[in-house]
Amino acid sequence: MINKAINIPALLKIGNGKLFKIGKYLFDRKFMKVALFFSEGIEPVVAGQLYAGFKEFGIEIVHKDDISDINIENVVHTAFKIPSETNVLLGIGGGKALDYSKYCAHVLKLPFISVPTSVSNDGFCSPNTSLLVSGKRKSVKSTIPYGVVADLDVISNAPEVSLYSGIGDTISKVTSLWDWKQAFLKKNESHSDFAALISHNSLEILYCNSSREDVKTYDFQFKMVNSLILSGIAMEIAGSSRPASGSEHLISHALDDISAKPHMHGLQVGTATYFCSLLQDNKPDFVRDFLTNIGFIDLVSKNPINKKEFAEALKLAPEIKSNYYTVLSEKDSLQRGLKLLDSDKTLNMIIR
Repeated sequence: MINKAINIPALLKIGNGKLFKIGKYLFDRKFMKVALFFSEGIEPVVAGQLYAGFKEFGIEIVHKDDISDINIENVVHTAFKIPSETNVLLGIGGGKALDYSKYCAHVLKLPFISVPTSVSNDGFCSPNTSLLVSGKRKSVKSTIPYGVVADLDVISNAPEVSLYSGIGDTISKVTSLWDWKQAFLKKNESHSDFAALISHNSLEILYCNSSREDVKTYDFQFKMVNSLILSGIAMEIAGSSRPASGSEHLISHALDDISAKPHMHGLQVGTATYFCSLLQDNKPDFVRDFLTNIGFIDLVSKNPINKKEFAEALKLAPEIKSNYYTVLSEKDSLQRGLKLLDSDKTLNMIIR
């Protein structure tokens, strides 16, 4: 593999009170005219501090949108309505607003600053966007953010389920890295040891001696943001989602397509990670014990994934991405997987 230039965020701020300081961060970089994209209902929550900082440093808002739809055609249409004098795009909120504004910035070749208000997945710092293409959710290549500003005062007030979704998205490195290594060994797919190392380290940051009591603490949430940022950088290094997305994500994508009411992305991914770790015979005790101790198993068990839908997703998952090797590509994976759904006690708690 030939060495290549790697983009990483030039602005990275994590901590308390960061919303107010965004005005200064923009001023310091001469980003004086900004386009804002909010998740629905988020603007009133953040406006006080955000706009006070803008006023102090003379930042002008030239475009503003509330985002509920992520159809790629609408995203591109919006991109070309943004005034030409715009210096930077800010996405503030959850996945939809961040994906929408990130792709607009990618189309316009403008810098994008990601301001997550929850940490439910690694999308806020990834080089990809999740958009609707021809009515189906697809991962679309874009550009890694110019900056990430994570205000932990805001993130700490997000629903607890969002934190657990982020935990589920992070534990997926166990199975995605296994799938990627096997794709390299069996199919000669390209593999980056450095990207794999960064991805593995993103897991290590979060999972050292963590317990249920830690989830709402400043220290845990700081580590969570760091972990998810490293995951995004690992994907940028690899030039694909491989360091963070394998068989477990294929199952989650299939569930999105067929479920009457899909669960949050990270809850599906975390559940599928434990399932796939059993299928791979790859650290299932570690995954089970961590998800149990942190409270993930208990939370999902109160609203479990439908067993019939999960079994159907298991059948569909290998076809989600063509020529994409994972453990699900093996001929006996479906039969073994269906047996696991019946026999494993932990799976029976979270998939019923």
